[in-house]
Amino acid sequence: MLLQLLPKTDPRFKKWKESLKKRPPPWCAGFTKDTHPSVAKISDTFKRKGIDNFAKWRRKHKPPYTSLVKNGDLAELIGVIWGDGSIHEFQRTEGLDIASNSENKGFIRRYRSLVKRVFGKGPALYKSKKSQCIHIRIYEKYISKRLGIPTGNRGKKSIIVPSWIDRKREYVIRFLRGLYEAEGSFNIHLPTCTYKFIFTNRNKSLLNAVEKRLKRLGFHPHYSWYKMQLSRKNEVFACKKLIKFREY
Repeated sequence: MLLQLLPKTDPRFKKWKESLKKRPPPWCAGFTKDTHPSVAKISDTFKRKGIDNFAKWRRKHKPPYTSLVKNGDLAELIGVIWGDGSIHEFQRTEGLDIASNSENKGFIRRYRSLVKRVFGKGPALYKSKKSQCIHIRIYEKYISKRLGIPTGNRGKKSIIVPSWIDRKREYVIRFLRGLYEAEGSFNIHLPTCTYKFIFTNRNKSLLNAVEKRLKRLGFHPHYSWYKMQLSRKNEVFACKKLIKFREY
């Protein structure tokens, strides 16, 4: 008789369970393909024969990479990635990276939480060794495809804003907030009565995207070098309040 089929109250079943706990660990416990030649040989054999040793486990425990929910959180996340984020492509996955000044605690808390809500798992924080920069990072498959944002350097690429964002005013506002939190600034110079709400970026198509949506919201932006500016005092304060700029 198979001991596994015995009732859990049977003494023989309990004795069998206890014996399992006393078994020594497998010979490969604690080793990886980088630290043990036999493990490396097994890994190479599986790779050559196309054997996926964890396929059954993933089907049971890992949810499928479904489309992301189209809401205000996703709109804002897309904005902040276009402004100051990047997506890197690796051999078997992709990495999303959002950079922030380490002193901007509010930004870090907000966008770490936003990434968690959108992707369903918390990102890690990495401190740069060469600068005062914190990286908010998450690794997962198909990030670029699901966000609609290309991988790699996007400095001169044409920006395509998802059509679903433009269908709802709330999503446009959240999209602009993400962009301005990444690359925006609010400036007042009282001696000259100068008021500026500025979005700065060298990608002209992104500046055009910001201009188009500011106009849709009733504002009057204008170009100045690599900047999209609002200079009317009432519009500067109205736009800042509308997108809740730097309100953490």
